[in-house]
Amino acid sequence: MKASAFVYPWDVNGDPAAPGRIAGLGTAQVTLASAYHSTRALTPRHPRHRVVTAEYAAVLYPPEESRWSGRALRPHPAGDWAPGDAFGEAAAALTDAGLEVHTWVVLAHNSRLGAEHPDTSVVNAYGDRYPWAPCVARPDTRAYLTDLAAEAAVRPGARGTELESLGWYGLAHLHAHDKTGGVPLGDAGQYLMSLCFCPSCRDGYGQEGLDADKLAAAVRDALDPVWRGEAPSGGGWRGVEKLLGDTRANATRAWRDRTARTLQEAAVRAVRRAAPDGFQVLLHADPESYHCGANAGVDPAHILSVADGVVVPCTGDPGLVTPFARAGRPGAVLAANFTVVSGMGGSPGTLAADAAEARRLGAGELRLYHAGLASDADLAAVRSALAGL
Repeated sequence: MKASAFVYPWDVNGDPAAPGRIAGLGTAQVTLASAYHSTRALTPRHPRHRVVTAEYAAVLYPPEESRWSGRALRPHPAGDWAPGDAFGEAAAALTDAGLEVHTWVVLAHNSRLGAEHPDTSVVNAYGDRYPWAPCVARPDTRAYLTDLAAEAAVRPGARGTELESLGWYGLAHLHAHDKTGGVPLGDAGQYLMSLCFCPSCRDGYGQEGLDADKLAAAVRDALDPVWRGEAPSGGGWRGVEKLLGDTRANATRAWRDRTARTLQEAAVRAVRRAAPDGFQVLLHADPESYHCGANAGVDPAHILSVADGVVVPCTGDPGLVTPFARAGRPGAVLAANFTVVSGMGGSPGTLAADAAEARRLGAGELRLYHAGLASDADLAAVRSALAGL
């Protein structure tokens, strides 16, 4: 199975040994961040530092002034954690080591955008804004994300891209010192707390026959027992219907599905227009369209008609590959994504068995999160597993 390891530019730049070490894992490819959210990351082997603090969502290359001049919504270049063309420098070094470079582009997950432009953010049924979550229904946000996808994906030397969070983002996000786990929300509660009530979404609910004020009140009423701990809120989509009622639940989903699909179509078209022939476009995806987050909820058949394939979260359970395999588009890339950092819940020691199960379920490639964050022992386990595959 072809394998690609996720990498940040700061894992490579300034460490001459990094490209060879990554190539030595047995991967044919790296998925190198070109646009990324704020983070704090360990660099266990770097000769100059051990912790990198990316203070805000940024592009890791110089943005094109001709594209962004005069626009209120525009990407910010990184600070001293990834100065200049950090992506380009790392990509060149990795290519010289024999690795194929693909870009890793984070889109609808941007706390700086929400802080500087609050009206871009998701607004829940209580009126709270989520600054980390741009509302993908807003026309200006959609235009920004589409242009960012094209620019950050098609970097010199890249052979393809993986687009992360190209869809709805919601409540579930580890934000600063996160303290939102006091009440278990379950799948259904997370959905209700992720419904947006900005002006664009209020209009969208109207298109589906819903009164936005009444819908917001229904969401609050449905969540009241959850806050008291008196009602279960799991159960997948049936749980959402139970809390909100079938008609309201399915109308909100229709609006959100349509909004996400059209954004995904527009972003992939923009990337293809900017890219050379043969450039591969994948999405990080979850097969339940109502799910929010970095792995955008999608309809498998639809997304495989739009993109070249998907990267599917499989740590702990490769079963999410199955709906994409059943969609049955010949030639589509189905990449099973496994965390291989033990300290982050990964299991590099079982990678060979996990990969075999993912292959049985229809996956043809692997993604390994994350070559820069893993310990030496984790990387040794990855090398052993990939040698066996």
